[in-house]
Amino acid sequence: TFKQDVMIDTFDRPGKAFAKDTYASAGKFAAGFENKPGKRLPKAGMYAKAGVGHARAEWSVFDAEAKGPNACAGAEASVGCLGAKAYARAEIASASASAGPVKAKVGLGVDTGVGISLGGVEAKLLGTGVSIGRKMGVSVLGNELEFSLW
Repeated sequence: TFKQDVMIDTFDRPGKAFAKDTYASAGKFAAGFENKPGKRLPKAGMYAKAGVGHARAEWSVFDAEAKGPNACAGAEASVGCLGAKAYARAEIASASASAGPVKAKVGLGVDTGVGISLGGVEAKLLGTGVSIGRKMGVSVLGNELEFSLW
């Protein structure tokens, strides 16, 4: 999800947590204009992911996640920020946490992708890259620090 959409779209998200030992899924999604967390702002996309070990907890604008070896790929378009992105990722392991506009991630991974919207641009190659615009961030070999300006 485009980071600038997250706070508007999740401020009333109920608490949820899960843990999985192995997982694999693929699919497509389209949502928007529903008065439900994660479905207020129009977006559509497709994805495929698989991995070993995944735990996540979320509530409102807060979340924390840990993953073992995994790989994923996808594409997304969002009317909320008039943008699009495409990505591919492979990680040995990672842990991340976010609180509202701030997100940090530590791990060893090789994200590659590009995103562009009215709010800025993002580009990564082999886990290293930058985000410039409403979301400011830097990534080095899968370790990330981001801050959304609004």
